Amino acid sequence: MIYQIHRYPADLIDVVRLDGGERVVIRPVLPQDEDLTGAFFRNLSGAARYDRFMSPMRDLPPELLRRFTQVDYADHVALMAEIFADGRETVIAEARYVRRPGEASAEFAVSVAEPWQGKGLARLMLGKLVCRAAADGIERIVGETLAGNVRMLSLARKAGFIITASPEVSGLMLLEKALRVPLPGSDCASAGEATLAAA
Repeated sequence: MIYQIHRYPADLIDVVRLDGGERVVIRPVLPQDEDLTGAFFRNLSGAARYDRFMSPMRDLPPELLRRFTQVDYADHVALMAEIFADGRETVIAEARYVRRPGEASAEFAVSVAEPWQGKGLARLMLGKLVCRAAADGIERIVGETLAGNVRMLSLARKAGFIITASPEVSGLMLLEKALRVPLPGSDCASAGEATLAAA
């Protein structure tokens, strides 16, 4: 299969300062980010990987790694947050949504490396996703998480998601948020808490 990109969304590139003052680059994922993406998930704790995938996988299978990095930016939007230290890039967070086929809804996921949690990074990246999804005509963004994933549930609650227990799977929580089209000229690169509050 030949990788095709709709249009690389350079407008989503951003440089931010976190609550602790750290400088972080947020940018859309590229196919050449396979090694960085694989290392990010490999370096998460087992509990964090289980929260993200609801499975105890250690490494991303090659096909999933390709899907995570060969992003078309039409139905699939993916962002990574990275720092630069000692001349090396290190991914510290990733966030994405994938449009459901034939629907005006999309599924989202966010992961942040443990040392970087609690600094507002998940909130910031989710804000960018929500803004871009709404601008692309997505009317509803949904997700799933485990009942024990307190951080994700707190993030979703603060972002205005409706949280319900799955009627089919014990211990699974369903997250859902209706989106509004952003105002003309809105900048999703700088979207954050204000976007979440307004969306």
